[in-house]
Amino acid sequence: MAYLFGPVPSRRYGRSLGIDLVPMKTCCYDCIFCQLGRTPRITCERRDYVPIDAVIAELEIWLSRNEQVDIFTLCGSGEPTLHLHFGEVLQWLQKHVSYPTLLMSNGALFADPTVRRDAALADRVKISLHFWDEESFRTIVRPDPLLHFSDIYAGWKQFRALYSGKLDVEFFALPGINDSPDQINKIFPLIEQLHPDTVTVNSAERPPADSCVRPVPLEELTTLKRLFSVIATEQHTAVVSTPEPYSETALLELVRRHPLSPEQFSRYFDVPVECIREVLKRHSKEDPYVARALLNSMK
Repeated sequence: MAYLFGPVPSRRYGRSLGIDLVPMKTCCYDCIFCQLGRTPRITCERRDYVPIDAVIAELEIWLSRNEQVDIFTLCGSGEPTLHLHFGEVLQWLQKHVSYPTLLMSNGALFADPTVRRDAALADRVKISLHFWDEESFRTIVRPDPLLHFSDIYAGWKQFRALYSGKLDVEFFALPGINDSPDQINKIFPLIEQLHPDTVTVNSAERPPADSCVRPVPLEELTTLKRLFSVIATEQHTAVVSTPEPYSETALLELVRRHPLSPEQFSRYFDVPVECIREVLKRHSKEDPYVARALLNSMK
């Protein structure tokens, strides 16, 4: 399918059916840690990037198969709120499915009241906060010049005031960039003021866009998770998924949108890891996203 992918196994949300509403790497940011690499064209222009009728047609086909998932997620290869009518997809899902919905966003456009209104249609919303002022904002996520930290954060607070669903905040820890005690002491109250239901602390597990990004040592990561868990009002429970039907096409489609390691792909499809590596090697020269996934087996 052109706009649906997965179901993808998520540590936080179980088996998630992804809905991709923008072309590859269409984003407001060029994050230094992005697992999909550099953003070739940074934008905060909202428009109809893909036809919503076609997205809904694919959802109808998928639902006709009577498959099971845990959640429907607007996410993928770029920022979903850039699509002018992402709210229409959430409205359709409210009427036609019994599964919860998740908007997985960087939150960059929440200064726009229309984005806040449509985002509030999702059962869960995930936003990302890894910075504490304008300088750190520009250093870490390298945003569109039209975006400003103070406007975005004010939009988040306004959203939280009206939103009755579950709010998840992600903090991506970057050694030497945002993980010093002084920096954490600035980020912590910003997240706390958003009253999140969950806080997820992540670190580089896959090759990042910028080579300066390093993984956080396990001991420090554990400490940060314990620290931020004080803010959260609930914790996600891992859901074990059954293997998905394997084909080379299914593997390549998933690689381009959700670059797991070869070992994770092996578990996902219940296929020997050597088979996964062979396919990745064969396609790595022609597809940069496949090449990035292959790097995960060389770490």
